[in-house]
Amino acid sequence: MGEEEESLGLQRSVKRLHFGSWEEKEVAAMEIRRLAQEDVKTRKSLAELGVVPPLVAMVVSPVVGRRRLAVQTLIELANGTYTNKALMVEAGLLSNLPQNTDTIDESTMHEFARLLLSISFLTNTQFPLNSTEILPFLVAILESGSSIETKESCICTLYNLSAVLDNSGPLVNGGVVQSLLRLVSVKEVSEKALATLGNLVVTMMGKKAVENSTLVPESLIEIMTWEDKPKCQELSAYILMILAHQSSVQRQKMAKAGIVPVMLEVALLGSPLAQKRVLKLLQWFKDERQTRMGPHSGPQAGRYVMGSPMNQRETLEGKKLMKTMVKQSLNKNMEMITRRANAATAASTLKTLVISTSSKSLPY
Repeated sequence: MGEEEESLGLQRSVKRLHFGSWEEKEVAAMEIRRLAQEDVKTRKSLAELGVVPPLVAMVVSPVVGRRRLAVQTLIELANGTYTNKALMVEAGLLSNLPQNTDTIDESTMHEFARLLLSISFLTNTQFPLNSTEILPFLVAILESGSSIETKESCICTLYNLSAVLDNSGPLVNGGVVQSLLRLVSVKEVSEKALATLGNLVVTMMGKKAVENSTLVPESLIEIMTWEDKPKCQELSAYILMILAHQSSVQRQKMAKAGIVPVMLEVALLGSPLAQKRVLKLLQWFKDERQTRMGPHSGPQAGRYVMGSPMNQRETLEGKKLMKTMVKQSLNKNMEMITRRANAATAASTLKTLVISTSSKSLPY
C-alpha cells in the first residue's frame, strides 16, 4: 500500500469515527488502534486529526465491546506521548469514568486500569491532573474482587499521584490509606503499596491516617519478617520509623505488638538499608527505656558508659536474646544463614551501633 493510499484510508477512518454509524465507528476505531501501534509519530498524527474526542465519547457506551475497544485504542494512542495523554484529559476522559464498577467486566476494568496508569504519568509534567476525579474509580477497584494485575495497575497509578505533595490531601480523604493497608500483606503488590504509603505518611494527614488504622503496626511488623522480600522490609521499616519518631505512644504500641525481636532479626539478617533503619528504631526504644528508668538508674547521660554494671547486664541479656534469635533463624532458613556467615560480626556491630547511633533525625 502506497503512502498516498494509506493516507486516504486514514482520512476515511477518521471521518467514519466522527460521522459514521456505530458499526462504522467501531471499524474505524480498530483501524486507528492498528495504526497507533506503529510509532509515536503516527500516534501524534492521529491525535492531530482529532480522533481523541470521539474515542473518549465511546468510553461511556453501554455496549461492552465498543467501550473496551475505545479504551484499548486510547491506550495505544497514549503510549509514549504526553501530548496525547493531555488531550484525553482535556476531552473529559476522567469525568467519563464508570460510576459503578460492579457493572464492568474484569477485562474492561483491567483495560481502564492500564489507561489510567498511563494517564497518571502526567504528574511528571506541568499539566494539571485532577486526582479527585480518578480516586473513586481506583479505590472502588482496590476494594473489589478484581484481579491482582488490575489492582497492581491501580496501585501504581496511586503511587504516581502520591509523588506530588498537593495530591496527599485528596488521596488521604479519598480512603486510599486504608485500602492500601489492606493490600500490603499481599506479596504481589506489597512493595508498590508500601512505597505509596511511604509518600503519604510523611504528611501530617497521611501519618494520622496510618496511625489510626487498626491494621497498624501489626501488618507492618509482619512484613518485616519477609526474608524473601528485602525491599518490602526496607519500606515497612521506613514507615515504622516515621510513626515512631518522637511518638512514645506509637513506640509502646509497637513494643506490645512484638516489634523488638523482629527488629533484632532484621538487624542480623536484613539488607544493609533495612539494618540501618531498625538500628535507628532500636536506639529510640533503648533511649526511651533509659528515660523511663529516671532517677532509679542514677545520673542520666546521653550514652551508656562502657563497663558499667548495668551495661554489662544488659549486654549479656542482649547477647542471650540475639543467640536465641539466630538459632531460630538457623532452624527456619539455613540457606539464608549460610549466606550470612558473618552473623557473629553483625551481632557485634549491632551492639556498637545501638550504643552510638543518634536519634535526632530520620536520615534513611
